[in-house]
Amino acid sequence: MEFRYLPMTDDDKKSMLDTIGVQSTNELFSDIPKEIRFQGDLQLKKPANEADLKKELTNMANKNANLKEYSSFLGAGVYDHFIPSVVDHVISRSEFYTAYTPYQPEISQGELQAIFEFQTMISELTGMPVANSSMYDGGTSLAEAVNLSAAQTKRKKILVSKAIHPESRAVIESYAKGPNLDIVEIDHLNGQTDLEQLEKEIDDNTASVVLQYPNFFGQIEALDKVNALVKNQKKTMFIVSSNPLALGYLTPPGDFGADIVVGDSQVFGIPAQFGGPHCGYFATTEKLMRKVPGRLVGQTKDEDGVRGFVLTLQAREQHIRRDKATSNICSNQALNALASSVAMTSIGKHGLKKMAALNMQKARYAKKKLEEANLPVVFEGVFFNEIVVNLSKSVSEINERLLEKGIIGGYDLEHYYPELKGHMLVAVTEIRSKEEIDAFVKELGDIHG
Repeated sequence: MEFRYLPMTDDDKKSMLDTIGVQSTNELFSDIPKEIRFQGDLQLKKPANEADLKKELTNMANKNANLKEYSSFLGAGVYDHFIPSVVDHVISRSEFYTAYTPYQPEISQGELQAIFEFQTMISELTGMPVANSSMYDGGTSLAEAVNLSAAQTKRKKILVSKAIHPESRAVIESYAKGPNLDIVEIDHLNGQTDLEQLEKEIDDNTASVVLQYPNFFGQIEALDKVNALVKNQKKTMFIVSSNPLALGYLTPPGDFGADIVVGDSQVFGIPAQFGGPHCGYFATTEKLMRKVPGRLVGQTKDEDGVRGFVLTLQAREQHIRRDKATSNICSNQALNALASSVAMTSIGKHGLKKMAALNMQKARYAKKKLEEANLPVVFEGVFFNEIVVNLSKSVSEINERLLEKGIIGGYDLEHYYPELKGHMLVAVTEIRSKEEIDAFVKELGDIHG
């Protein structure tokens, strides 16, 4: 009888060693010189039985601050938003939860339709005619867009705003090493991209200009002005990384002439869950449809004229010659894309606009209360749901004290922006109540003095 998923017994171990003709596990490492091999025992705890192990893990888990018990004002790319309960019910169904890439459309219509709906809703939000069937996260989507622009224009210079999420900029730098792209960062001025510097840097060697909307500081960039600069240069492409929830209220980047719009759909149906996994989206023009990384799901009809869905335009290396591939993306975030699809469908078109408006309204209430408490909010431009507060003190120390009060504070901008030492990036989403905002401002004021 075969016992799977059970611990390996000593007899099992001896049987395997006898089969391959060695006396001990150590013999398997005989090719590694002894002087660089670890000698002795690892400093691990003694094995525990299942009941004791559960108790220990539960005690460890209870030390974590969680979003069910704490009010969070931390954003910076991962947000605490309302998730309809139907999301977990749908994605927990085994036909979705365990599904692999739907290569066989005759048995994958549910999965394919769900992904098709995701593409459709992303297309509507971004104002772009084409969207793919998801990617790993917003950062990799953005880096893929940069590489696409370089391949399409045959140019190497990429202008990247410093008001883009710092981690996304790091991913761009990593992706750019292969094709030897020249990444030129454009400074931010009062929380928005410095358009004068951008105008000086853009030239006929520029493959693309890359912005975030709303940007990392929560500010809403002037995409119309940037597009005017971009379109003065033939072939240069305009790439926008955008929070799709904000697009429920703001004018979509497609209306401002963007060539590629990317972002992260974590804001729809995906919990914070320690920073991942997420779900990236990638939307573009029809002209670039065949250059899109990953794959698309298309709608068609079967031989009986019944509507059906199939994978199409799979331009990755698994399907076509390696040198002709647009990307090496070998998997998408189908389950998280499904979660976003279910969330967007449940919230609905009008609900999504209301949800975005609530983010804006509550963030403005927080700004007003902070200023009344003599906690200066910097960057006076139009913003979505994040603001920057100048505390003139150690943000990490302030956050530790807030945590003692059951509040998760904002992001310490000094990590990536040394010039913003003592500045906290505060996110206010639709689920933050008036009482929670007031308590946050009061505690922050008391700590700040």
